[in-house]
Amino acid sequence: MKLSHRAMQPGDIAECVDIYASHPVVGPRYGSTIKLLPEAWLRLLDREAKVAVVVYEDAGHRAPICFPGVTVFVNDDFMREIKAPPHFWVGPELTRRIASGESPALTSKELREANSNGGLNLVCWESCIHPKYELLGEVQRYLMSVFIEEHRGYLCKEAISSQSFRADHLEFILKTGGYFWDHLAGGYTSTLRSDPGEIISKPHIVGITRELERKKHGEWAGSWVGCLFDYHPPILGFARNEQRLLSCALGGATDEQIAEMLVIPLHAVKKLWVSIYLRVERYLPELASDAISSEIPAAGRGREKRRRLLAYLRDHLEELRPYSPRLLRKSAQAEKIKPVSRSIGA
Repeated sequence: MKLSHRAMQPGDIAECVDIYASHPVVGPRYGSTIKLLPEAWLRLLDREAKVAVVVYEDAGHRAPICFPGVTVFVNDDFMREIKAPPHFWVGPELTRRIASGESPALTSKELREANSNGGLNLVCWESCIHPKYELLGEVQRYLMSVFIEEHRGYLCKEAISSQSFRADHLEFILKTGGYFWDHLAGGYTSTLRSDPGEIISKPHIVGITRELERKKHGEWAGSWVGCLFDYHPPILGFARNEQRLLSCALGGATDEQIAEMLVIPLHAVKKLWVSIYLRVERYLPELASDAISSEIPAAGRGREKRRRLLAYLRDHLEELRPYSPRLLRKSAQAEKIKPVSRSIGA
């Protein structure tokens, strides 16, 4: 089976909502609120403070969606509400608030500021897989890799996992780095007070904080979820339109396709590439040095320069995440950090 993923589009919403509505456990959690989910997701797609993807089997043009994956970066108040009793089903509550215009998702300004200083709160919608694919191990492994890929490079301080609808799913999350929120103890714990089957029948919280992961595994080496907290401040300082272009290029798009995706003329795409390379030459000269490509014919050096830049960005996705230049400079000055050239292999 070959699986692929892409950003969720408005045209995907009806099919994704149907996966939720028809699920024997998740559907009843929503009740009548399921009618609000299309509006909530449509509004969320216009926000920066979200990651929304669909995973599908790459088996033809009309292949069904296997999994809609939606996460939201929320404010501190909502994060406190989630952990305070009485607990609630997070997906339906997010649906009600976003559809009513009372979204706890961060604004673009708040997202940039939190991602540059302090850190982000990440909340996952239910991990609702199409029944045809629900028990396939390869799908589960692919979803895990997609989750890490889509969230690497953000400055996360806490992440709340999707609320489980199967006991083995809860046990899996705990084994792979998550912790159960024990409101009686007022903190996260690796010990369950009752049977997993009983726990998932009621609203429950499983999550992880940056500090918990650091205490357990040092500098993020130990659990797969540690990658979520492996953050380095960006050094190239791409503008937002440059980030959008590079994100498209990372997905394999040609310049012509990028122009169509960004709804700009082809000459504007080429102008952006010039701006990008000038920035790279200024802040990471070893990545753009002509010496790197001295043995490559002149006609192929442009392709090699692009290949090397995209390879670097795959390992440094923080360069493509929202940030506040002012706060990053302030944070660097406070810690007496001077900008340095980063090793290409770092």
